[in-house]
Amino acid sequence: MKVGFIGLGVMGRPMALRLAAAGTPLVVWNRTAERAEPLRAAGAEVAADPGEVFARAEAVLLMLADEAALDAVLGRGTPEFAARVAGRIVVPMGTTSPEHSRALEAEVRAAGGRYVEAPVSGSRVPAERGELVAMLAGEESAVDAVRPLLAPLCRETFGCGAAPGALLMKLAVNLFLITLVTGLTEAFHFADRQGLDRRLFLEVLDAGPMASGVSRMKAPKLREGDFAVQAAALDVLKNNRLIAEAARAAGLASPLLDVCHALFEETVGLGHGGQDMVAVLRAIEARTGSGAAPSRSAPPGQAAVQPFGMP
Repeated sequence: MKVGFIGLGVMGRPMALRLAAAGTPLVVWNRTAERAEPLRAAGAEVAADPGEVFARAEAVLLMLADEAALDAVLGRGTPEFAARVAGRIVVPMGTTSPEHSRALEAEVRAAGGRYVEAPVSGSRVPAERGELVAMLAGEESAVDAVRPLLAPLCRETFGCGAAPGALLMKLAVNLFLITLVTGLTEAFHFADRQGLDRRLFLEVLDAGPMASGVSRMKAPKLREGDFAVQAAALDVLKNNRLIAEAARAAGLASPLLDVCHALFEETVGLGHGGQDMVAVLRAIEARTGSGAAPSRSAPPGQAAVQPFGMP
C-alpha cells in the first residue's frame, strides 16, 4: 500500500523518516517545503500540494497542529474534499476534539472514504525511536488495514472501538502526562529553592518508586535547564483545553488539570510556548517571584476554562 504523510513538524518528520527507512512506499507534503528535503533524501516522493498526496496514496496519515490545519489539507467544505478522500483511508494522528473527529468521520464515509483516528502517545524522542503508542478507532476493517502501516512508528497499538474512542483515550492519557510533568517540575523547583543539590535530588527520585520513563526523560532537561522542544508548551496548552472541554461537556471535575491549565497559560504568556513543556518551570518561578498566583485569563480569542463549579 502506498502511504501519504502530511505534516512534517516536530513529531511528523521523524515519524515519516521511520516509514521511509522501513521501505514504506511514501509520498509526503509539508506547508514549509524545505522540511520535506530529508524525506526526499530518504527516498520518499515529495508532492507539490496535498491534493497530489491523496491522488497518489491509498492511505494518508496526517500529523497536523490543529483542526483548522486538518480541515484545510482535506479541503473540507469544498468540492475537493470528496475527490481527495473517496477510496482512501484517512488517518488523522494529531490530537483534536472528539466532536471534530466524530463529524469528520461521518463526512469521510459519506464521500466514499474510510476513516481511522490514530492519535499517538509520545514526544519527539519516542517518535525518533519508533516507540510511540497508538490508539486506533474506526471501522474494524479500516483499523486492521492501518495497524501494520504504523508498525515502524509504534511500540504498541491499541484498538479503542468506534471513533472518537481513541481520542477520548488520548485525552485521558494526556491528563496524566500533564499533571505528572507539572508535579515533577514543581518538585524540582521546591528542591532547588530549598538549596538542595539538583543532581542528588534527581538521583534520589530516580531510585524510588516514582521514577518513570517520563521522569527519566524530563528530569535531565530540568537539571541542565534544557528547554529544547520534545513536546511544546503551546501544544500542551492546546491539549489541556481539549481535555477541559471534554470534562465540562461530561459534567466532570478536573481540579488538577485546572491548575495545570493556568500554569501553561502563564508559560505561554511569558513567551515560552515554543519550548518544551518543562518550561512550565518559568511560570512556577514567576509565581514564586511575585508571591501570589495570578488570576486566570485566557489568551486573546480564547475563553478561559474555569475550574469545575465556578461561574
